[in-house]
Amino acid sequence: MPTITYREAVRHALAEEIERDEAVVLLGEEVAQFNGSYKVSEGLLERFGPKRIVDTPISEAGFIGMGVGASMLGLRPVMELMFWSFYSVAFDQILNNAANVRYMSGGQINCPIVIRGPANGGTNVGATHSHTPENVLANHPGVKVVVPATPYDAKGLLKSAIRDNDPVMFLENTLLYGEKGEVPEDEYLIPLGQADIKREGTDLTIVTYGRCVLHSLAAAETLAAEHGLSVEIVDLRSIRPLDIDTVLHSVAKTHRVLIVEEQKPFCSVATQLAYMIQRDAFDELDAPIKRLSTIDAPAIYSPPVEIEQLPNPKRIIAAALDAME
Repeated sequence: MPTITYREAVRHALAEEIERDEAVVLLGEEVAQFNGSYKVSEGLLERFGPKRIVDTPISEAGFIGMGVGASMLGLRPVMELMFWSFYSVAFDQILNNAANVRYMSGGQINCPIVIRGPANGGTNVGATHSHTPENVLANHPGVKVVVPATPYDAKGLLKSAIRDNDPVMFLENTLLYGEKGEVPEDEYLIPLGQADIKREGTDLTIVTYGRCVLHSLAAAETLAAEHGLSVEIVDLRSIRPLDIDTVLHSVAKTHRVLIVEEQKPFCSVATQLAYMIQRDAFDELDAPIKRLSTIDAPAIYSPPVEIEQLPNPKRIIAAALDAME
């Protein structure tokens, strides 16, 4: 299989779906003439033209609202946010309108929109550009939330998201765009709501998603080499729908759990996971469920301090050893 970057995998998914279905369009700030703020859409304007690749004004409330309306009328718009932090100015359009229109219309109106872009810290852009809102998004019935960690997953999940008849929130990571991985040239889809075992293990389950998958894999290698621990890594890939069965199956094998997320700890994805694990697998646990989150403060501007605020292999190793006590 060819080895390509995460950025290229997203671009390939977009190109394949735009070519496959004339209802698919890409809209967002600088996606066309500038080739995308992160060059994800590079070359797509030249290939598909300005009716399919559309630059928008700097008004998330405006163009997200336009995309919601377009999806209700039969298009399948893919909306790029330069930063997911800007979702808050389109909160009503995304989480009041798009999330609820199927229910409010008695099933008569679908809203097949995808909203995608980077949602992460670690890039020294400060507290107003470093949000990870997957917990807020997933709190609203009617939307689906996807956070891929690898190029392979990014392509397969984005193609599925574009074909889905519900609003899909697709959270990427600027620090993953340059990561490389094997991606088939033949078409493939990854179902939404299906977790993946990224590493088999017997002593400890780490449940994670997004860039924390890579940090957890690196930590698992060190834990094996230096401490003799066999760590299983469960990559959720999808926050909602959530594949809790794969998580519980792993817990039943290892009997210890560490949840790692790039989220603030209060009311986070890990909070919900910890509840579900103790509810459904309490008798399988040999130790309390452990969590490792971003340190509970606005995103720190200083690069070396921000690195320590976020989950990293060193912090994951320490948390894993604590979970084994």
